[in-house]
Amino acid sequence: MESYAQGETDQPLLEETIGASFDRTVATWPEREALVEVATGRRWTWSELGAAVDAVARGLLAGGLEVGDRVGIWAPNCAEWTIVQYATARAGVVLVNVNPAYRTHELAYAVNQSGLRWLLATTAFKTSDYRSMVEEVAPDCAALERTVYVDTDDWAALSAAGADLPADALDVRAQQLSPTDPINIQYTSGTTGRPKGATLSHRNILNNGWFTTETINLTHEDRLCIPVPFYHCFGMVMANLGCTSHGATMVIPGPAFDPAVTLRAVEDERCTAVYGVPTMFIAMQHDPSFADRDLTSLRTGIMAGSICPVEVMKRCVSDMHMAEVSIAYGMTETSPVSCQTRSDDDLDRRTATIGRAHPHIELKVVDPATSETVERGEPGELCTRGYSVMLGYWDDAEKTAEAIDADGWMHTGDLAEMREDGYCNIVGRIKDMVIRGGENIYPREIEEFLYAHPDVEDVQVVGVPDAKYGEELCAWVRMRAGADPLDADAVRAFCAGWLAHYKIPRYVMVVDEFPMTVTGKVRKIAMREESAEKLGLS
Repeated sequence: MESYAQGETDQPLLEETIGASFDRTVATWPEREALVEVATGRRWTWSELGAAVDAVARGLLAGGLEVGDRVGIWAPNCAEWTIVQYATARAGVVLVNVNPAYRTHELAYAVNQSGLRWLLATTAFKTSDYRSMVEEVAPDCAALERTVYVDTDDWAALSAAGADLPADALDVRAQQLSPTDPINIQYTSGTTGRPKGATLSHRNILNNGWFTTETINLTHEDRLCIPVPFYHCFGMVMANLGCTSHGATMVIPGPAFDPAVTLRAVEDERCTAVYGVPTMFIAMQHDPSFADRDLTSLRTGIMAGSICPVEVMKRCVSDMHMAEVSIAYGMTETSPVSCQTRSDDDLDRRTATIGRAHPHIELKVVDPATSETVERGEPGELCTRGYSVMLGYWDDAEKTAEAIDADGWMHTGDLAEMREDGYCNIVGRIKDMVIRGGENIYPREIEEFLYAHPDVEDVQVVGVPDAKYGEELCAWVRMRAGADPLDADAVRAFCAGWLAHYKIPRYVMVVDEFPMTVTGKVRKIAMREESAEKLGLS
Protein backbone atom coordinates (compact mmCIF):
# COMPACT_ATOMS: atom_id res chain seq x y z
CA MET A 1 0.00 0.00 0.00
CA GLU A 2 1.26 3.47 -0.84
CA SER A 3 2.28 5.91 1.87
CA TYR A 4 -0.72 8.22 1.43
CA ALA A 5 -3.39 9.17 3.97
CA GLN A 6 -6.11 11.77 4.44
CA GLY A 7 -7.56 13.04 7.70
CA GLU A 8 -11.22 12.90 8.56
CA THR A 9 -13.52 15.54 7.05
CA ASP A 10 -16.77 14.98 8.96
CA GLN A 11 -16.31 18.21 10.96
CA PRO A 12 -16.29 21.22 8.61
CA LEU A 13 -13.58 23.86 8.51
CA LEU A 14 -14.22 27.19 10.24
CA GLU A 15 -14.82 29.66 7.44
CA GLU A 16 -14.54 32.84 9.50
CA THR A 17 -11.96 35.34 10.70
CA ILE A 18 -10.09 35.13 13.99
CA GLY A 19 -11.97 38.20 15.18
CA ALA A 20 -15.35 36.60 14.54
CA SER A 21 -14.32 33.46 16.43
CA PHE A 22 -12.98 35.50 19.35
CA ASP A 23 -16.14 37.64 19.54
CA ARG A 24 -18.33 34.55 19.72
CA THR A 25 -16.33 33.15 22.64
CA VAL A 26 -16.53 36.48 24.50
CA ALA A 27 -20.31 36.53 24.00
CA THR A 28 -20.73 32.89 25.05
CA TRP A 29 -18.70 32.90 28.29
CA PRO A 30 -18.35 36.56 29.32
CA GLU A 31 -17.79 35.90 33.05
CA ARG A 32 -15.52 32.85 32.82
CA GLU A 33 -11.79 33.33 33.28
CA ALA A 34 -10.00 33.83 29.97
CA LEU A 35 -6.40 34.77 30.75
CA VAL A 36 -4.10 34.51 33.75
CA GLU A 37 -0.62 36.02 33.93
CA VAL A 38 0.91 34.21 36.88
CA ALA A 39 4.01 36.39 37.23
CA THR A 40 1.97 39.55 37.90
CA GLY A 41 -1.25 38.02 39.23
CA ARG A 42 -3.31 39.78 36.58
CA ARG A 43 -6.53 38.06 35.44
CA TRP A 44 -9.12 38.72 32.78
CA THR A 45 -12.60 37.32 32.23
CA TRP A 46 -13.63 36.88 28.60
CA SER A 47 -15.62 40.09 28.82
CA GLU A 48 -12.62 41.99 30.21
CA LEU A 49 -10.25 40.48 27.66
CA GLY A 50 -12.65 41.36 24.85
CA ALA A 51 -12.74 44.96 26.01
CA ALA A 52 -8.92 45.13 26.22
CA VAL A 53 -8.56 43.65 22.71
CA ASP A 54 -11.11 46.06 21.25
CA ALA A 55 -9.44 49.06 22.86
CA VAL A 56 -6.06 48.19 21.30
CA ALA A 57 -7.67 47.34 17.95
CA ARG A 58 -9.40 50.73 17.91
CA GLY A 59 -6.05 52.32 18.76
CA LEU A 60 -4.51 50.66 15.70
CA LEU A 61 -7.33 52.02 13.53
CA ALA A 62 -6.94 55.49 15.02
CA GLY A 63 -3.25 55.34 14.18
CA GLY A 64 -4.10 55.01 10.50
CA LEU A 65 -3.25 51.34 10.02
CA GLU A 66 -5.03 49.77 7.06
CA VAL A 67 -5.98 46.20 6.17
CA GLY A 68 -2.80 44.30 5.28
CA ASP A 69 -0.36 46.70 6.95
CA ARG A 70 2.30 44.96 9.03
CA VAL A 71 2.70 45.44 12.78
CA GLY A 72 5.46 43.65 14.69
CA ILE A 73 5.41 42.24 18.21
CA TRP A 74 8.77 41.90 19.97
CA ALA A 75 8.26 40.63 23.49
CA PRO A 76 8.46 37.54 25.67
CA ASN A 77 5.27 35.79 26.78
CA CYS A 78 3.00 38.31 28.49
CA ALA A 79 -0.65 39.29 28.51
CA GLU A 80 0.02 42.17 26.13
CA TRP A 81 1.35 39.72 23.52
CA THR A 82 -1.96 37.86 23.58
CA ILE A 83 -4.00 41.07 23.47
CA VAL A 84 -1.99 42.33 20.49
CA GLN A 85 -2.50 39.01 18.68
CA TYR A 86 -6.27 39.43 18.74
CA ALA A 87 -6.28 43.21 18.31
CA THR A 88 -4.30 42.97 15.08
CA ALA A 89 -6.63 40.22 13.84
CA ARG A 90 -9.66 42.42 14.64
CA ALA A 91 -8.06 45.33 12.79
CA GLY A 92 -7.01 43.22 9.81
CA VAL A 93 -3.34 44.11 10.08
CA VAL A 94 -0.69 41.43 9.68
CA LEU A 95 1.07 40.52 12.93
CA VAL A 96 4.79 39.91 12.43
CA ASN A 97 6.33 37.76 15.19
CA VAL A 98 9.80 38.98 16.10
CA ASN A 99 11.95 36.43 17.93
CA PRO A 100 12.78 37.67 21.47
CA ALA A 101 16.37 36.46 20.97
CA TYR A 102 17.00 38.60 17.89
CA ARG A 103 19.94 40.97 17.88
CA THR A 104 20.08 44.19 15.88
CA HIS A 105 21.05 42.63 12.53
CA GLU A 106 18.20 40.13 12.72
CA LEU A 107 15.74 42.75 13.94
CA ALA A 108 16.56 45.09 11.07
CA TYR A 109 16.16 42.28 8.58
CA ALA A 110 12.70 41.30 9.87
CA VAL A 111 11.52 44.91 10.02
CA ASN A 112 12.68 45.70 6.49
CA GLN A 113 11.80 42.39 4.85
CA SER A 114 8.21 42.53 6.10
CA GLY A 115 7.84 46.29 5.70
CA LEU A 116 6.75 46.96 9.29
CA ARG A 117 4.88 50.22 9.85
CA TRP A 118 4.66 49.79 13.62
CA LEU A 119 6.57 47.78 16.19
CA LEU A 120 5.06 46.91 19.57
CA ALA A 121 7.74 45.84 22.04
CA THR A 122 8.75 45.55 25.66
CA THR A 123 11.58 47.85 26.68
CA ALA A 124 13.87 44.94 27.61
CA PHE A 125 14.03 41.18 28.11
CA LYS A 126 16.78 39.28 29.95
CA THR A 127 20.02 40.93 28.80
CA SER A 128 18.51 42.58 25.72
CA ASP A 129 17.80 46.33 25.82
CA TYR A 130 15.10 46.44 23.15
CA ARG A 131 14.69 50.21 23.28
CA SER A 132 18.35 50.90 22.47
CA MET A 133 18.35 48.20 19.80
CA VAL A 134 15.31 49.75 18.09
CA GLU A 135 16.95 53.17 18.24
CA GLU A 136 20.06 51.71 16.64
CA VAL A 137 18.30 50.14 13.65
CA ALA A 138 15.46 52.65 13.13
CA PRO A 139 17.43 55.00 10.84
CA ASP A 140 17.91 52.10 8.42
CA CYS A 141 14.24 50.99 8.53
CA ALA A 142 12.47 53.35 6.17
CA ALA A 143 8.95 51.94 6.57
CA LEU A 144 8.97 51.90 10.40
CA GLU A 145 6.85 54.83 11.58
CA ARG A 146 6.25 54.15 15.25
CA THR A 147 7.36 51.98 18.16
CA VAL A 148 4.98 51.38 21.07
CA TYR A 149 6.52 50.04 24.28
CA VAL A 150 3.85 47.89 25.87
CA ASP A 151 5.35 48.01 29.38
CA THR A 152 5.24 51.83 29.54
CA ASP A 153 2.58 54.53 29.36
CA ASP A 154 2.58 53.92 25.60
CA TRP A 155 0.24 50.99 26.20
CA ALA A 156 -2.42 53.05 27.95
CA ALA A 157 -2.11 55.73 25.29
CA LEU A 158 -2.61 53.17 22.51
CA SER A 159 -5.61 51.67 24.30
CA ALA A 160 -7.18 55.12 24.68
CA ALA A 161 -6.36 56.42 21.21
CA GLY A 162 -9.48 55.01 19.55
CA ALA A 163 -11.97 56.31 22.11
CA ASP A 164 -13.29 58.99 19.73
CA LEU A 165 -13.77 56.65 16.76
CA PRO A 166 -17.37 55.77 15.84
CA ALA A 167 -18.80 52.99 18.00
CA ASP A 168 -19.07 50.68 15.01
CA ALA A 169 -15.52 51.28 13.70
CA LEU A 170 -14.39 47.68 14.30
CA ASP A 171 -17.58 46.28 12.81
CA VAL A 172 -17.01 48.34 9.68
CA ARG A 173 -13.42 47.10 9.48
CA ALA A 174 -14.59 43.50 9.97
CA GLN A 175 -16.71 43.78 6.82
CA GLN A 176 -13.50 44.37 4.84
CA LEU A 177 -11.84 41.17 6.04
CA SER A 178 -11.81 37.66 4.60
CA PRO A 179 -10.72 34.37 6.24
CA THR A 180 -8.17 33.92 3.46
CA ASP A 181 -6.45 37.25 4.16
CA PRO A 182 -2.86 37.07 5.45
CA ILE A 183 -2.83 37.84 9.16
CA ASN A 184 0.51 36.57 10.49
CA ILE A 185 4.15 36.36 9.39
CA GLN A 186 6.53 34.04 11.24
CA TYR A 187 10.20 33.89 10.34
CA THR A 188 11.89 30.53 9.97
CA SER A 189 15.08 29.90 11.91
CA GLY A 190 17.32 30.75 8.98
CA THR A 191 19.85 27.99 9.74
CA THR A 192 20.50 27.49 6.02
CA GLY A 193 20.34 31.10 4.88
CA ARG A 194 18.33 34.22 5.55
CA PRO A 195 15.09 33.72 7.47
CA LYS A 196 11.96 33.37 5.36
CA GLY A 197 8.65 34.85 6.44
CA ALA A 198 5.98 32.13 6.43
CA THR A 199 2.75 34.01 5.71
CA LEU A 200 -0.37 32.59 7.31
CA SER A 201 -4.06 33.45 6.94
CA HIS A 202 -6.96 33.57 9.42
CA ARG A 203 -8.16 30.32 7.84
CA ASN A 204 -4.76 28.66 8.23
CA ILE A 205 -4.18 29.28 11.90
CA LEU A 206 -7.72 29.52 13.28
CA ASN A 207 -8.57 26.07 11.96
CA ASN A 208 -5.27 24.56 13.04
CA GLY A 209 -5.65 25.84 16.59
CA TRP A 210 -9.25 24.59 16.62
CA PHE A 211 -8.56 21.07 15.35
CA THR A 212 -5.38 20.63 17.42
CA THR A 213 -7.31 21.28 20.63
CA GLU A 214 -10.42 19.42 19.44
CA THR A 215 -8.15 16.40 19.20
CA ILE A 216 -7.30 16.65 22.92
CA ASN A 217 -10.97 17.33 23.77
CA LEU A 218 -10.36 20.85 25.07
CA THR A 219 -13.48 22.66 26.31
CA HIS A 220 -14.41 25.90 28.09
CA GLU A 221 -13.81 24.07 31.39
CA ASP A 222 -10.11 23.45 30.68
CA ARG A 223 -7.16 25.51 31.84
CA LEU A 224 -4.05 25.35 29.65
CA CYS A 225 -0.59 26.15 31.03
CA ILE A 226 1.44 27.77 28.22
CA PRO A 227 5.23 27.79 28.81
CA VAL A 228 5.95 27.61 25.06
CA PRO A 229 6.76 30.93 23.33
CA PHE A 230 3.96 32.97 21.78
CA TYR A 231 6.15 34.14 18.91
CA HIS A 232 6.09 30.55 17.65
CA CYS A 233 3.07 28.63 16.30
CA PHE A 234 3.08 26.36 19.36
CA GLY A 235 2.19 29.31 21.59
CA MET A 236 0.05 31.60 19.48
CA VAL A 237 -1.80 28.98 17.39
CA MET A 238 -1.93 25.62 19.18
CA ALA A 239 -2.28 27.32 22.58
CA ASN A 240 -3.90 30.76 22.25
CA LEU A 241 -6.12 30.13 19.24
CA GLY A 242 -6.91 26.65 20.53
CA CYS A 243 -8.08 28.17 23.82
CA THR A 244 -9.98 31.14 22.43
CA SER A 245 -11.86 29.03 19.89
CA HIS A 246 -13.05 26.75 22.72
CA GLY A 247 -13.37 29.18 25.62
CA ALA A 248 -10.56 27.52 27.62
CA THR A 249 -8.45 29.55 30.06
CA MET A 250 -4.96 30.62 28.97
CA VAL A 251 -2.42 30.47 31.82
CA ILE A 252 0.94 32.19 31.25
CA PRO A 253 3.39 30.82 33.86
CA GLY A 254 6.18 33.28 33.07
CA PRO A 255 7.88 35.34 30.36
CA ALA A 256 10.18 32.44 29.45
CA PHE A 257 10.27 28.76 30.28
CA ASP A 258 11.35 27.77 33.78
CA PRO A 259 10.57 24.20 34.86
CA ALA A 260 9.92 25.00 38.53
CA VAL A 261 7.75 28.02 37.69
CA THR A 262 5.75 25.96 35.19
CA LEU A 263 5.16 23.14 37.66
CA ARG A 264 4.06 25.61 40.32
CA ALA A 265 1.66 27.29 37.88
CA VAL A 266 0.09 23.94 36.99
CA GLU A 267 -0.46 23.20 40.68
CA ASP A 268 -1.62 26.64 41.82
CA GLU A 269 -3.91 27.30 38.85
CA ARG A 270 -5.21 23.71 38.72
CA CYS A 271 -4.34 23.45 35.06
CA THR A 272 -5.85 20.53 33.17
CA ALA A 273 -3.35 20.70 30.30
CA VAL A 274 0.23 21.76 29.67
CA TYR A 275 2.24 22.15 26.46
CA GLY A 276 5.94 21.74 25.84
CA VAL A 277 8.70 20.60 23.57
CA PRO A 278 10.50 17.43 24.72
CA THR A 279 13.33 19.33 26.41
CA MET A 280 10.76 21.21 28.52
CA PHE A 281 9.12 18.00 29.71
CA ILE A 282 12.54 16.50 30.44
CA ALA A 283 13.43 19.60 32.48
CA MET A 284 10.14 19.45 34.42
CA GLN A 285 10.47 15.74 35.12
CA HIS A 286 14.01 16.20 36.46
CA ASP A 287 13.35 19.42 38.39
CA PRO A 288 14.04 19.04 42.15
CA SER A 289 10.49 20.23 42.93
CA PHE A 290 8.81 17.69 40.63
CA ALA A 291 8.02 15.07 43.27
CA ASP A 292 6.52 17.67 45.61
CA ARG A 293 4.10 19.19 43.11
CA ASP A 294 0.44 18.20 42.98
CA LEU A 295 -0.16 17.66 39.27
CA THR A 296 -3.34 15.62 39.63
CA SER A 297 -5.40 18.32 37.92
CA LEU A 298 -3.66 17.49 34.63
CA ARG A 299 -5.35 15.19 32.14
CA THR A 300 -3.88 16.18 28.79
CA GLY A 301 -1.43 18.34 26.89
CA ILE A 302 0.72 18.30 23.79
CA MET A 303 4.36 17.45 23.24
CA ALA A 304 5.69 18.74 19.92
CA GLY A 305 8.38 20.87 18.32
CA SER A 306 10.94 18.12 17.85
CA ILE A 307 11.20 14.35 18.01
CA CYS A 308 9.54 13.11 21.23
CA PRO A 309 11.48 10.45 23.18
CA VAL A 310 9.29 7.47 24.06
CA GLU A 311 10.48 7.27 27.69
CA VAL A 312 9.70 10.95 28.28
CA MET A 313 6.23 10.50 26.85
CA LYS A 314 5.61 7.50 29.10
CA ARG A 315 6.56 9.56 32.16
CA CYS A 316 4.04 12.23 31.13
CA VAL A 317 1.36 9.55 31.33
CA SER A 318 2.57 7.79 34.48
CA ASP A 319 4.08 10.60 36.60
CA MET A 320 2.35 13.77 35.36
CA HIS A 321 -1.18 12.33 35.24
CA MET A 322 -1.49 13.28 31.56
CA ALA A 323 -3.47 10.20 30.55
CA GLU A 324 -4.72 11.89 27.39
CA VAL A 325 -1.44 13.56 26.35
CA SER A 326 -0.93 13.93 22.62
CA ILE A 327 2.05 14.15 20.31
CA ALA A 328 1.74 16.63 17.46
CA TYR A 329 3.95 17.13 14.44
CA GLY A 330 4.17 20.02 12.05
CA MET A 331 6.07 23.07 10.88
CA THR A 332 5.47 26.80 10.78
CA GLU A 333 4.71 26.63 7.06
CA THR A 334 1.74 24.33 7.78
CA SER A 335 0.19 26.44 10.55
CA PRO A 336 1.72 24.19 12.15
CA VAL A 337 0.14 20.75 12.87
CA SER A 338 -0.18 18.06 10.17
CA CYS A 339 -0.17 14.88 12.33
CA GLN A 340 -1.40 14.21 15.84
CA THR A 341 -2.10 11.26 18.09
CA ARG A 342 -5.62 10.81 19.43
CA SER A 343 -6.66 10.52 23.05
CA ASP A 344 -8.11 7.04 22.48
CA ASP A 345 -4.99 5.70 20.77
CA ASP A 346 -3.25 2.80 22.48
CA LEU A 347 0.02 3.40 24.31
CA ASP A 348 2.12 2.28 21.35
CA ARG A 349 0.59 4.80 18.97
CA ARG A 350 0.66 7.55 21.58
CA THR A 351 4.27 7.05 22.62
CA ALA A 352 6.00 5.75 19.51
CA THR A 353 4.46 7.73 16.61
CA ILE A 354 3.63 11.31 15.68
CA GLY A 355 0.04 10.27 15.00
CA ARG A 356 -2.00 10.26 11.84
CA ALA A 357 -3.20 12.86 9.39
CA HIS A 358 -4.99 15.84 10.91
CA PRO A 359 -8.57 16.62 9.84
CA HIS A 360 -8.76 17.97 6.28
CA ILE A 361 -5.04 17.26 5.73
CA GLU A 362 -3.43 14.93 3.17
CA LEU A 363 -0.10 13.24 3.78
CA LYS A 364 2.27 11.29 1.59
CA VAL A 365 5.83 9.99 1.89
CA VAL A 366 7.96 10.31 -1.22
CA ASP A 367 11.38 9.33 -2.47
CA PRO A 368 13.40 12.57 -2.06
CA ALA A 369 15.20 11.94 -5.35
CA THR A 370 12.21 11.09 -7.57
CA SER A 371 9.18 12.48 -5.65
CA GLU A 372 7.45 9.14 -6.23
CA THR A 373 5.26 7.94 -3.35
CA VAL A 374 6.96 5.09 -1.50
CA GLU A 375 5.32 1.99 -0.05
CA ARG A 376 4.19 2.05 3.58
CA GLY A 377 7.03 1.19 5.94
CA GLU A 378 9.67 2.73 3.67
CA PRO A 379 11.40 5.99 4.65
CA GLY A 380 11.07 9.10 2.52
CA GLU A 381 10.26 12.80 2.66
CA LEU A 382 6.96 13.68 4.32
CA CYS A 383 4.74 15.99 2.26
CA THR A 384 1.49 17.60 3.35
CA ARG A 385 -1.38 19.33 1.57
CA GLY A 386 -4.56 21.07 2.67
CA TYR A 387 -6.01 24.22 4.24
CA SER A 388 -3.01 24.55 6.58
CA VAL A 389 -0.33 25.12 3.94
CA MET A 390 0.92 28.72 4.16
CA LEU A 391 0.05 31.36 1.59
CA GLY A 392 3.78 31.50 0.83
CA TYR A 393 6.99 33.14 2.03
CA TRP A 394 6.52 36.88 2.30
CA ASP A 395 7.81 38.62 -0.82
CA ASP A 396 9.79 35.55 -1.91
CA ALA A 397 8.14 33.70 -4.78
CA GLU A 398 11.28 31.73 -5.57
CA LYS A 399 11.61 30.16 -2.10
CA THR A 400 7.86 29.54 -2.02
CA ALA A 401 8.06 27.57 -5.26
CA GLU A 402 10.92 25.49 -3.84
CA ALA A 403 8.82 24.53 -0.80
CA ILE A 404 5.34 24.08 -2.33
CA ASP A 405 5.12 22.14 -5.57
CA ALA A 406 2.73 22.76 -8.46
CA ASP A 407 0.16 20.38 -6.97
CA GLY A 408 0.09 22.21 -3.64
CA TRP A 409 2.21 19.76 -1.64
CA MET A 410 4.42 21.26 1.05
CA HIS A 411 7.76 19.43 1.13
CA THR A 412 8.74 19.32 4.80
CA GLY A 413 12.37 18.19 4.60
CA ASP A 414 11.59 15.59 7.26
CA LEU A 415 12.26 11.89 6.75
CA ALA A 416 9.28 9.78 7.79
CA GLU A 417 7.79 6.32 7.60
CA MET A 418 4.06 5.69 7.32
CA ARG A 419 3.01 2.51 9.07
CA GLU A 420 0.41 0.11 7.71
CA ASP A 421 -2.18 1.69 10.05
CA GLY A 422 -1.51 5.17 8.63
CA TYR A 423 0.39 6.40 11.68
CA CYS A 424 3.72 8.07 10.97
CA ASN A 425 7.17 8.13 12.49
CA ILE A 426 9.78 10.80 11.93
CA VAL A 427 13.17 9.19 11.43
CA GLY A 428 15.09 12.44 11.04
CA ARG A 429 15.70 15.44 8.86
CA ILE A 430 16.98 14.87 5.34
CA LYS A 431 19.93 17.07 6.26
CA ASP A 432 20.45 15.18 9.58
CA MET A 433 20.62 11.72 8.01
CA VAL A 434 24.11 10.28 8.40
CA ILE A 435 25.63 8.34 5.52
CA ARG A 436 28.42 6.11 6.82
CA GLY A 437 30.20 4.06 4.20
CA GLY A 438 27.09 4.00 2.03
CA GLU A 439 24.75 3.05 4.91
CA ASN A 440 21.90 5.47 5.66
CA ILE A 441 21.66 5.98 9.42
CA TYR A 442 18.80 7.79 11.15
CA PRO A 443 20.02 9.34 14.44
CA ARG A 444 16.53 9.02 15.97
CA GLU A 445 16.91 5.23 16.19
CA ILE A 446 20.17 5.42 18.11
CA GLU A 447 18.85 8.19 20.38
CA GLU A 448 15.80 6.13 21.33
CA PHE A 449 18.02 3.16 22.18
CA LEU A 450 20.41 5.21 24.34
CA TYR A 451 17.50 6.77 26.26
CA ALA A 452 17.01 3.32 27.78
CA HIS A 453 20.40 3.54 29.54
CA PRO A 454 19.66 4.09 33.24
CA ASP A 455 22.27 6.85 33.61
CA VAL A 456 21.28 8.87 30.51
CA GLU A 457 18.95 11.84 30.97
CA ASP A 458 19.04 13.10 27.37
CA VAL A 459 20.96 12.28 24.22
CA GLN A 460 21.43 13.65 20.72
CA VAL A 461 23.32 11.93 17.90
CA VAL A 462 24.95 13.75 14.97
CA GLY A 463 27.22 12.90 12.09
CA VAL A 464 30.83 14.11 11.99
CA PRO A 465 33.37 13.98 9.16
CA ASP A 466 35.42 10.80 8.72
CA ALA A 467 38.21 10.23 6.19
CA LYS A 468 37.42 6.53 5.71
CA TYR A 469 33.64 6.30 5.90
CA GLY A 470 32.63 9.83 4.97
CA GLU A 471 30.75 10.26 8.26
CA GLU A 472 30.83 8.74 11.73
CA LEU A 473 28.40 9.02 14.63
CA CYS A 474 28.95 11.21 17.66
CA ALA A 475 26.59 10.99 20.66
CA TRP A 476 26.11 13.99 22.94
CA VAL A 477 24.99 12.69 26.33
CA ARG A 478 23.55 14.47 29.36
CA MET A 479 23.85 12.36 32.49
CA ARG A 480 21.28 11.94 35.23
CA ALA A 481 22.14 13.68 38.50
CA GLY A 482 24.68 11.66 40.48
CA ALA A 483 25.51 9.26 37.64
CA ASP A 484 29.08 8.59 36.59
CA PRO A 485 29.91 9.99 33.13
CA LEU A 486 29.92 7.51 30.26
CA ASP A 487 32.81 7.24 27.86
CA ALA A 488 32.80 5.94 24.32
CA ASP A 489 33.77 2.44 25.41
CA ALA A 490 30.84 2.23 27.87
CA VAL A 491 28.39 3.42 25.22
CA ARG A 492 29.74 0.93 22.70
CA ALA A 493 29.45 -1.86 25.26
CA PHE A 494 25.82 -0.90 25.94
CA CYS A 495 25.02 -0.98 22.21
CA ALA A 496 26.92 -4.17 21.38
CA GLY A 497 24.65 -6.97 20.26
CA TRP A 498 21.66 -4.66 20.06
CA LEU A 499 22.59 -2.28 17.24
CA ALA A 500 24.34 -3.01 13.97
CA HIS A 501 28.03 -2.17 14.23
CA TYR A 502 27.77 0.80 11.90
CA LYS A 503 25.05 2.37 14.10
CA ILE A 504 27.20 2.37 17.25
CA PRO A 505 28.60 5.87 17.97
CA ARG A 506 32.32 6.11 17.54
CA TYR A 507 32.52 9.29 19.62
CA VAL A 508 30.79 10.26 22.88
CA MET A 509 30.71 13.74 24.40
CA VAL A 510 29.28 14.15 27.92
CA VAL A 511 27.80 17.65 28.20
CA ASP A 512 25.71 19.71 30.62
CA GLU A 513 23.50 21.17 27.90
CA PHE A 514 22.80 21.16 24.17
CA PRO A 515 22.86 24.21 21.90
CA MET A 516 19.19 25.21 21.63
CA THR A 517 16.95 27.62 19.78
CA VAL A 518 14.63 29.89 21.79
CA THR A 519 11.76 27.51 21.00
CA GLY A 520 13.60 24.65 22.69
CA LYS A 521 14.75 22.83 19.57
CA VAL A 522 18.19 21.26 19.53
CA ARG A 523 20.53 22.94 17.03
CA LYS A 524 22.15 19.91 15.44
CA ILE A 525 24.03 22.02 12.94
CA ALA A 526 25.85 23.72 15.83
CA MET A 527 26.45 20.33 17.45
CA ARG A 528 28.04 18.93 14.29
CA GLU A 529 30.32 21.96 13.97
CA GLU A 530 31.36 21.89 17.64
CA SER A 531 31.90 18.12 17.58
CA ALA A 532 34.13 18.30 14.53
CA GLU A 533 36.14 21.13 16.06
CA LYS A 534 36.62 19.49 19.48
CA LEU A 535 37.45 16.12 17.96
CA GLY A 536 39.88 17.66 15.48
CA LEU A 537 37.88 16.43 12.48
CA SER A 538 37.09 19.70 10.73
